[in-house]
Amino acid sequence: MNTLTVDIDADGIALLTIDVPGQSMNVIGPELIADLNEAIDRISSDAAIKGAVICSGKDSGFMAGMDLKQMSAMLMPSGGGSGGNGPGMAAIFDKAFVLNGLFRKLETCGKPVAAAVEGLALGGGMELILACHHRVLSSNPKVTIGLPEVLVGLFPGGGGTQRLPRLIGVQMALMYMLQGKNFRPPEALAMKVVDELAEPGKTVEAAKAWVKANPGSNIQPWDVKGFKVPGGSGQFNPGFIQVMAAANVMTAKETQRNLHGPHALLSAVYEGIQLPMDRAIRVESKYFAKVVADPQAGNMVRTLFVSKNAAERGARRPAGVEKAPTKKLAMLGAGMMGAGIANVAAQAGIEVMLLDRDMASAEKGKAHCQDSMAKRIGKGMTPEKMAEALARITPTDKAEDLKGCDFVIEAVFEDPAIKGEITKRVEAVLGADTMFGSNTSTLPITGLAQNWSKPENFIGIHFFSPVEKMMLVEIIMGKQTGPTALGKALDFVAQIKKTPIVVNDSRGFYTSRCFATYVQEGTLMLAQGINPALIENVGKQLGMPVGPLAVSDEVSIELGDKITKATRKALGDAYRGTAADDVAAHMVEIGRLGRKNGRGYYDYPEGGRKALWPGLTREYPLAGVQPSPADVRERLLYRQLVECARCFAEGVLVTPQDGDLGAIFGWGFAPYTGGPFSAIDTIGPARVVETLDRLTAAHGERFEPPRQLRDMAAKGELYYAMKAAQAA
Repeated sequence: MNTLTVDIDADGIALLTIDVPGQSMNVIGPELIADLNEAIDRISSDAAIKGAVICSGKDSGFMAGMDLKQMSAMLMPSGGGSGGNGPGMAAIFDKAFVLNGLFRKLETCGKPVAAAVEGLALGGGMELILACHHRVLSSNPKVTIGLPEVLVGLFPGGGGTQRLPRLIGVQMALMYMLQGKNFRPPEALAMKVVDELAEPGKTVEAAKAWVKANPGSNIQPWDVKGFKVPGGSGQFNPGFIQVMAAANVMTAKETQRNLHGPHALLSAVYEGIQLPMDRAIRVESKYFAKVVADPQAGNMVRTLFVSKNAAERGARRPAGVEKAPTKKLAMLGAGMMGAGIANVAAQAGIEVMLLDRDMASAEKGKAHCQDSMAKRIGKGMTPEKMAEALARITPTDKAEDLKGCDFVIEAVFEDPAIKGEITKRVEAVLGADTMFGSNTSTLPITGLAQNWSKPENFIGIHFFSPVEKMMLVEIIMGKQTGPTALGKALDFVAQIKKTPIVVNDSRGFYTSRCFATYVQEGTLMLAQGINPALIENVGKQLGMPVGPLAVSDEVSIELGDKITKATRKALGDAYRGTAADDVAAHMVEIGRLGRKNGRGYYDYPEGGRKALWPGLTREYPLAGVQPSPADVRERLLYRQLVECARCFAEGVLVTPQDGDLGAIFGWGFAPYTGGPFSAIDTIGPARVVETLDRLTAAHGERFEPPRQLRDMAAKGELYYAMKAAQAA
């Protein structure tokens, strides 16, 4: 066996140590399944074995669950369109049931089996320990166990939907599974998810002691005649029915019925909990097979797990460039963005020189860092860690103090002249061999780089606000940016544990340019007399975090108006404006700037809930005939899709992976799609082009598909298949 070892001690207790080769964390793949199946047969048939303990041979934790890369290849349908070209449903069910059958075999092997869990146990890893008769968990407060599959478009498919409710009750189990929420050790013990806590490093000893003391404890509670689910179950149990009804309504509200996994989970729990375990796990696998047979799960797993992990591990890092982690950062600008970058850098162990125009402003930036850290005390932050991080931040108003810094990030006001002036000042101190990153959301990097004597050492590094919470960083390659600058920027992003995408230069780059289309289309609809409530509600139903008018308020109508005017000035006659520009300008004129002054498309009463400004329909009277929600949804979705496709066609984007990651983590593009390029591949380029042509005829050239997309539609090509073929 290659993935686990079996050692039998003098008491006849078999220790199964899982250590999957070539993986930093144990994951479940075909080889481990085969090895574990063989080990269970041995435990069951060998009279010398009195019981077993399962543990991990890796310091990284117990197990991270299924190997989603392999699962994608095994189960997800390939090709575009809603049907795909994957295996038949019976074959998918058989593959989906393998893990369920294995874990059921473990818990009915006739010998007591205990789990000794050091470190995390997630997804299939937790389902494995739930199938054990006794669970010993390390008391280390950093340890987590849980079933987070719903966060990547799936749901627990290895018995989790059946065993967890039988342990802690349906209501509590649904709360954890539907949110993908994890358990910490004290919580897991109190809720009886685990049976025992042990000191770190002592879990195997404790698990063996239990097996030795309980030779006959080889039957799960739910296999004992008369077992009752905590809190009750069954279609005639009022409490159970109320819980399921409420969960169904709340899930529909939270997902807007766009996500399939949570609804399949509810069905699996409702049906399975009323059946014996052998039937229940088959019900679970039936619904799991339906979920994985749909492209949605494959798209979400690919983007939210596979592509995200690859990006964070350096998929776009240039070959041949030595690692160059940042030791001392020159942070130019101590405003909200600059202070946020300084904050995450200092917490990552990087020394930061925080420069602003005067000491008061620089000190204010450090105070922001202190306030932000203070809010996290008890949530991973300690007073000691906070003091150490703050000591790494030195506020200053003198460029000369930046001597010794090996990386520069500029986050001053979004004005080329201001950025140019500070860039030149810093080069006079550090020299042009130092790598320089400009944090900008719209200004072309190639132009800004002319202020640095060696533009090959100048790169764009676009953070999102608030920096502490937003995980994406968009790295922009100017026309002369070199590989050393790219390597430096990617190394810095890795240090602060964020997710990078790499794009080429363009006004607005990728994320700002495409995100703006969502806002602009919603604003244009307002100008056309479409009911603002319809616009906003459909935006949320589409799967966006908030409606386009609300998000315009959040980022500031005034800021959007300034960017529009700056773009118009820079592009001259080439600029193509719409009525959306006029709406934003008018709102600014009447003093409705957005959330920042409490007055935008919404009103923000102090102590109350925001509500659409009643004056909107006075400023923009409702049209006599209103579009259907489907028509509004189509416009909001396809306006974003076509701009993303243009970015790819123009070479702003190099990979569909960067496009999907940037959309979901940058502006909140509907996660259930897997991102705009996954969406186009799934819908099918031919159908997308057909829809865009219809929208172009009805609404104008902003919906005109690029030539590349037309060619793809004609040839039957897909973005992901096309890039895979090019890579090969």
